[in-house]
Amino acid sequence: MRKWCPLVAVGLGAFMLLVDVTIVNVALPAMSADLGTSFGGLQWVVDMYALTLAALLLGAGTVADRLGHRRVYVGGLGLFALASLGCALAPSTGLLITGRAVQGIGAAAMFATTLALLGTTYRGRDRALAFGVWGAVNGAAAAAGPILGGLLTEHLGWPWIFAVNVPVAVAAILLTLLTVGPGDRTGRQRLDPFGILTFTVAAGAATYGLIHSGEAGWAEPGSWLPLLVAALALAAFVVVERRTAEPMLDLALFRHRTFVGLVGAGAVLSLSAWAMFPYASIWMQDRLGLGPVATGLVLMPMSVVSFVVPLLMGRFGHAVPARWSVSVGLLLIGIGDLLQARVHADSGAGVLVPGLVCVGLGAGLALPPMSSALLGAVPRERAGMAGGALNSARQLGLALGVAVLGSVFAAADGPAGPAADVATALNTSYLLAGGLGLAGAVLAFGLVRAGGRPDPGDRAGAGHRPEPEPAATPVPARAARRSEKGSD
Repeated sequence: MRKWCPLVAVGLGAFMLLVDVTIVNVALPAMSADLGTSFGGLQWVVDMYALTLAALLLGAGTVADRLGHRRVYVGGLGLFALASLGCALAPSTGLLITGRAVQGIGAAAMFATTLALLGTTYRGRDRALAFGVWGAVNGAAAAAGPILGGLLTEHLGWPWIFAVNVPVAVAAILLTLLTVGPGDRTGRQRLDPFGILTFTVAAGAATYGLIHSGEAGWAEPGSWLPLLVAALALAAFVVVERRTAEPMLDLALFRHRTFVGLVGAGAVLSLSAWAMFPYASIWMQDRLGLGPVATGLVLMPMSVVSFVVPLLMGRFGHAVPARWSVSVGLLLIGIGDLLQARVHADSGAGVLVPGLVCVGLGAGLALPPMSSALLGAVPRERAGMAGGALNSARQLGLALGVAVLGSVFAAADGPAGPAADVATALNTSYLLAGGLGLAGAVLAFGLVRAGGRPDPGDRAGAGHRPEPEPAATPVPARAARRSEKGSD
């Protein structure tokens, strides 16, 4: 059993960082009551974590390659634990949001290293089993988030959704240090600080502008200025990445149709499937009077379905091309959002359940083949970078989705106002999410090649810079002479 201890150590970290993406959703009304948090503040509590995670994920992978994956993973666990404790003790909304940002930094260090640690620890059939368990842990985290958050909030108080991370992180640190090897440090790729900075500024300014516009209105100059800053930072990011010898994100990857289709589909999937969770939770608790546990139970069918479907697909649907599974999955997510856009002033929470199940089915179909198809569609030396880009796009899609849908929700007089206006606000937001999901399905079907194969000519002559061959290790003269004598 000792050989599976590294898998447990990595699984604990992955479960914890992924649960914290959604566990706060059912606790938002309790946070608002205790801290006096505004609607925009609640959006930032959700968004800051996903935004920081998305912005730093690619850079964290580069740091891990230089310093060692175990070292960066353990450092990320320690930072995540300290930030979680800070969130639990936060006396104000501002400090809570700051703690969520630091959590995102630690989560980026963990997320960027988990698969690398498993890949260097296990071989052959053990590696396949470890990756399968890691995928199941991802699904279990999504399923556990709403109900775990509801239980902790209702019976112990919302600070415990963060405090519970501390002992889990300590256990994961000890287990990692005792059972996981230090691994190799490649040290081959330089850091790209200007790329990290410009991408972070672009993502943060865009999210801030969307949230601010939802509170203050689009007529305010302060709503447009951050979006202008975001556009300029994005342009600077493109310039930096084109001129950097070893960029954080090789822009040549965007010459691959399948890469563009899958990364775009990943961003749209997170937006359409999960960005409405916070507002559905606020509606159910503030308007319908449900407790956190009951709210978690309403949301849980989607998570359970999205956990079970990949297991069935792995057993029976492995021959289905990624183009079809991703496209059909996004189509079902869009339909599920449209099914949820049927809220009336006197509706109960049950009106959301059919749509939630449909969304879970779509997410379960689309998510598993995304990574494997993406890795098969880009040059091998860019596989890690491509995977990091997909994970970043998914988290950034969630962050921007919460901001965009929150802006629409607020502009339609939600969450305050008469019950009919709040229902209209919910329906408008769900309609937008559903429309984006349907557009994502068209995008994926049009760009992802059948079977996820790379475009002809992509692997050669497509502007890709090949990775340099590792330098040969010099052999001391004395050792060389001994070798020559031994071979005579």
